[in-house]
This record gives sequence, structure tokens and C-alpha cells, in this order.
Amino acid sequence: MAGLRRALLQWYRRNARALPWRASRDPYRVWVSEIMLQQTQVATAQPYYERFIARFPTLRALARAPLDRVLAAWSGLGYYRRARNLHEAAGIVLREHAGRVPSEPRAFGALPGVGRYTVGAVLSIGFGAPLPVLDGNVARVLARLSARPWSVRRPRDARSLWAMAERLLDVASPGDWNQALMELGATVCTPRAPRCEACPVRRHCCARALGRQEDLPPAAPRRAGVRVRRAVALVERAGRVLLVRREGGLLAGLWEPPGVELSDHEPAERMLARALADLGLRGALHATPARIRHTITHRSIHVDVWRFEPRPPLPRAGARLRWVAPDVRDVALTSLARRVLALSARASPRA
Repeated sequence: MAGLRRALLQWYRRNARALPWRASRDPYRVWVSEIMLQQTQVATAQPYYERFIARFPTLRALARAPLDRVLAAWSGLGYYRRARNLHEAAGIVLREHAGRVPSEPRAFGALPGVGRYTVGAVLSIGFGAPLPVLDGNVARVLARLSARPWSVRRPRDARSLWAMAERLLDVASPGDWNQALMELGATVCTPRAPRCEACPVRRHCCARALGRQEDLPPAAPRRAGVRVRRAVALVERAGRVLLVRREGGLLAGLWEPPGVELSDHEPAERMLARALADLGLRGALHATPARIRHTITHRSIHVDVWRFEPRPPLPRAGARLRWVAPDVRDVALTSLARRVLALSARASPRA
């Protein structure tokens, strides 16, 4: 273990990517980065992190910000429950911990959205706490080092992986050690075509010795895709576009043009007109050639875009409705909304 630890830490300290969250050991900034990186690649998360920290440089600033402003800063990154939990947790820390991220694992782990991995990552990097981490990258490295067909998705295997992570932990440098394991999995010990020739711990790897590095860990079965059909309306007035706040379930609290989800045989025009009438809108719908295909996890969403010519009186802005410029930046939009608003900005002629 001593040789493995030494080789990996030396490699990490020479080769670690210069990422913005590594410029500081501030537990708040480490926390923000770790939440953003859940289910998101580094290249995608980095510009969001930089903008988010510029808007909310301290935990106090985040806790005191309205949720809508936080969601707007998160808009486009997806998995919005992460942002809601982070905002709620910041408020708890401000009220119950004097605005300081708690360094005690049980207290930090009791916060919304904070699980065992986040506890280990934030407290080891931010406070030097001797706690292990286990994410997809680390699980893959450990499964290959031990040549075990362990999958982090199976509870029994996850317990074995956590136990191995604890045994290997370098208690003298737990933050660097955990980041080194994650860095190795992200850049060298990749899911496909691992670069074993560049691996600093290849001589310790049982999977490589057996020629099984590409077989381990076993690939998880892919979730069956679901096709969703949807129609949305561009409702414009004096250069502004009508948005509706989503309620309940997926993407609740975010804004997008009014629309309706359709079954395979439902007529789009009639169902969309009914949804618009429920919002107090009367007028004429015009079909457009615009078709958008949008994906959220396993859902493939096929969207027909209609233009709506409203007749007065028009509904007023309020808690559920608002009129915005097509290039709006300070509203928490869904990714689909941004694509639809881009069509408005191009001012396509009605069909």
C-alpha cells in the first residue's frame, strides 16, 4: 500500500488538471464544485462553477439569495434538485452553524443533498478529515486494482468498495489522495480504452496483470429509453415572449413557453389550444416547420413548435406567468426553453 500511495500521490501532484475549484480549500467552494460535478462532466461544470461563484462568492451570499436567482445561475446544468438542496442547506448552515460549513461528518451529512460521498470529498479536501470517497471513477479504479467484478450500483459490492477505499486512504493527505483517485479514473483509468501505459500504479493493478482491465467493472445495463411527444407555443407581445413556471415533478420552478405533453394519438393543435385557454389566452395557432429533439436522461422529447397570435385581453405577469425578452439571462429557464426562445429571436415568419 505504501508504494501504491506514494506513486499515485506523486503522479497527482505533477499532473493534476488546473481546475478552478482546486485553487482554494475553502469548504464552501469545494462543496459547490462537488454538487455540480454529480452526474456532470468537468468540462460542462467548469463555466457554470465560475459564474456561480462570481454571483455567490460566499455561503452567506448563497443562503440570502432568492431561490429563483440561484436556479437562474444553475439554468442549463440540469438536475435542478441539486441547486435547490444546496440553497436550502446553505440557509441551514447560516442559521444553525454561524455560516460555517460544519466539519463534523454527522452534522454535515445531515444537510439536504449531502450523502456519504459528498461528506468524504468536502471534509477531506476542505478540512483534511481522514474520510474516503467513492464515486464512479473511484469505483472503477478500485475494481481494476483488485480485479473484482464489483459494481457500485449493487449494495453488496458498494460495501466492499467503500471498505477498500477506507483501507487505501492516505490519512496524512486524504484530500489529495481522494482527488488523485478521482483524477486517475477521469483521465487515465477510463471506462473504455484505459491508458494503462500512462498509469502510475499499473504495477499494482491485478486487472492489468490478468489482461482484464477492459472487462472490469462490468458495464451497467442501459435504462430503456422513453419517447415523449410535446407541443409548445411561442406567444409574443411587443418583442417579449410569454413564459410559464413549471409546477410539480420534473423541473418544478423553472420557466418555459406554454406547452402540453401529448399521447401518440392526441391532436397537437387542439390540446395546445386547450392548454393556452387554461392560461387565459385566446387567439390563433399557426403551425411552424420547427421541430426540436431534446433529451433528459432516458427521455427523448420530440417537440413541435407553434406560434400563437393572441387576442386581447392578455394575461398579466404574476407568480405563474411572465413576459421576457428572447435573450433573457436572469431567469431560470429549462434547456428546452432556451432553444425555443432562440426561434423567437430569429423571428421566423408564421406558417
